[in-house]
Amino acid sequence: MTHATLTRFLLLALLWGSSFMLIKVSLEGLTPGQLVLTRLVLGAAVLAVIIAARKGTLPRSGRVWTHVAAAALFGNVIPFLLISYGEQTTGAGLAGVLIGITPLLTLALVTASLPTERATPRKAVGLVAGFLGVVLVMGPWSDAAGTLGGQLACLGAAISYACGFVYVRKFLSDRGIAPSTLAASQLIAAAALQAVATPFLGWQTPELSGRVVLAVVSLGVLSTGLAYVLYFRLIGDVGATTASAVNYVVPVVAVLTGVLLLGEPVTWNLVVGGLVVLAGVAYAENRLRGARREPVLVRGS
Repeated sequence: MTHATLTRFLLLALLWGSSFMLIKVSLEGLTPGQLVLTRLVLGAAVLAVIIAARKGTLPRSGRVWTHVAAAALFGNVIPFLLISYGEQTTGAGLAGVLIGITPLLTLALVTASLPTERATPRKAVGLVAGFLGVVLVMGPWSDAAGTLGGQLACLGAAISYACGFVYVRKFLSDRGIAPSTLAASQLIAAAALQAVATPFLGWQTPELSGRVVLAVVSLGVLSTGLAYVLYFRLIGDVGATTASAVNYVVPVVAVLTGVLLLGEPVTWNLVVGGLVVLAGVAYAENRLRGARREPVLVRGS
């Protein structure tokens, strides 16, 4: 990597990793539904402006928009809501580590749903290691087991992300849509879906302190909107496989920002379990021996 590319890589890891801390702070004044709606609207606005500035166009086919809406549901709306609900009772760092299993779950779903992908002993070993890592992270034997509902919500978000990735690969990746256009379309669809759902998710008068406003604006504009721009620039610079390696850094940043900015504790099982999860993902993806082919996928944190 060049110095500029490395800077973009680390900045993307910071934006996606710190999103869990920003969610935690935003929840001090917003409900999960209000938070997700604001985040999606701001992120969609950023990408829509960029597409317009580049004189790009959004898809015109109704069938494509139907697939985009489904991808938005599984790739944005559901996981964003589950993470927000989960972080009401669990830490930002722990949430980030649990979301770190997404690539492994995606690999498992791709293998199960696409006939071109083979089940291999390597994938099986990686999946088992990842599962054991998740058990260690959740620590069902400790007092933290009281937050099991929040932990399961975050794990559910990782499963939803994986479903979204597989859906995009199966129904949208071969339609010739530019990745940036797909990202903008997906966030616009997600914002529309969340706007419909928010009134049914419970409402309270927002408590918009300066801290909450700064957190939710940063989450929407930077960690949701700008992060996609950086991600696709990285793909253009070094390819999708190398760019996707940011997933290994995001959980580390999530833990560090939770500790340094929120004062969250670091337990042995969080560290050991997180390392086991990352090792399982790396082994299953064959990262330890060399790069593998990686499709371009629209994700979030």
